[in-house]
Amino acid sequence: MYTPIVGTLGYLLSDDGQRVLLVHRSRDGDVHAGKWNGLGGKLEPDEDVYTCLCRELREEAGIEVTSARLRGTVSWPGFGPDGEDWLGFIFVVDSFTGELPERNEDGPLAWHRIDELDALPMWPGDRYWLSMVFDDGPAFHGVMPYAGGEPVSWSCARP
Repeated sequence: MYTPIVGTLGYLLSDDGQRVLLVHRSRDGDVHAGKWNGLGGKLEPDEDVYTCLCRELREEAGIEVTSARLRGTVSWPGFGPDGEDWLGFIFVVDSFTGELPERNEDGPLAWHRIDELDALPMWPGDRYWLSMVFDDGPAFHGVMPYAGGEPVSWSCARP
């Protein structure tokens, strides 16, 4: 039976749409340590995915989301440190209010040019789908099984 941990992942765009805000995960014991990632987290029992995104960005970046678009979903069977399955809802945040901190409890926050993301250390599997988050194509829906911390395959539909 597939009973994934459900989460959201948000990518905040700069006003000119050329840069994205990422967190450099650096907390001790964090499975994501050393990697750049979007902001987000686990869905609470009383939340829909949009409410989860807004709460997580409020907690992690001190902002209020005023406009966001669902860009896709990814199922990551076996992704967790103990082989947990994850299902992520991936958003682009087009606008927000509030002042961004320099860091949060996970690590420093920084703006990066979208066309230079390939140079950053991130999860190897992110490179399969991250460009689709920022393109003008339809939403994507992918499956990326993991084993031993590495992706073993990738399939994706863009209906």
